[in-house]
Amino acid sequence: METRVLRYFLTVAQEENITKAAELLHTSQSNLSRQLADLEDSLGKKLFERGSRKITLTEEGMFLRKRAQEIIELTDRTENDMKSFNQSISGTVHIGGVETCLMKLIGKSMLSLSKLHPQIRYDFFSGSIVELTEMLNKGLLDFALLVAPVDMQKYNYLKLPTTDTFGVLMRKDCPLADQTSIKPEDVKDYPVWVAHQQLGANVLSSWLGRDMESLNIISTFNLITTPAMMIDSGMGMAFTFNHLVNTEGTNLCFRPLEPKIEAELYLVWKKYDMFAKAGEVFLQQIQKDFSGMEQDASNISEQQE
Repeated sequence: METRVLRYFLTVAQEENITKAAELLHTSQSNLSRQLADLEDSLGKKLFERGSRKITLTEEGMFLRKRAQEIIELTDRTENDMKSFNQSISGTVHIGGVETCLMKLIGKSMLSLSKLHPQIRYDFFSGSIVELTEMLNKGLLDFALLVAPVDMQKYNYLKLPTTDTFGVLMRKDCPLADQTSIKPEDVKDYPVWVAHQQLGANVLSSWLGRDMESLNIISTFNLITTPAMMIDSGMGMAFTFNHLVNTEGTNLCFRPLEPKIEAELYLVWKKYDMFAKAGEVFLQQIQKDFSGMEQDASNISEQQE
């Protein structure tokens, strides 16, 4: 499959119309139709349902669209990285991460690096651990910030020199908001929002003392922004990290769990992976900054002793 034909395919899938797609691609309708027909013949699969007004994807077409997007993205990245060799340090660093306020640590390193190499750009993706590791394994991400536990066998990693705290986001008029912390028995009957990755992890279920599915789960979520608005309107409460939602001057509040759960976070990348120059200097900056933070923490500990 040629990348040119895959770009044709993706444009038609997006526009759902041969005429519009041909105009965007600056080619003729007949040429575009022929290219798509040849693609279907080469794969031995029907990719489109051709209606009188629009074209829609078959199940096989939807599968190819996902793979084609990944192929094109990786191809474009490779071309851009190759152009950056033997030039001034530039290019794009592709980073993914779970939602955590500790992303500020990464942001500080990015800011420091931008002063030295202003031509470096970043492409950031927020998602679940499953999404991030899948993209990392496929080469669509250079780095990912993940919450423990993580199987590190395929990765190199740096442990962040601090932890994040799990708790519950709720309205201030919720009866549980009067407590300084939330115990497992407190959430037995409350409607809750649970992140997708929390359902498959053992951290919260161990704290709860039973399966997460035993809770009154009203919805699962990927990112906390929208659930926070729903909770503000009175729709349940959510398990999340501290400081992800600004509760100052709002109807919301955060209460930590008891016993306390602190999550360790890691910046990971594939073993034996070779970075473009931008990714290489980014990692060097991160290693330098993290080492400095660990030293500061060690000095504070010694002073307290």
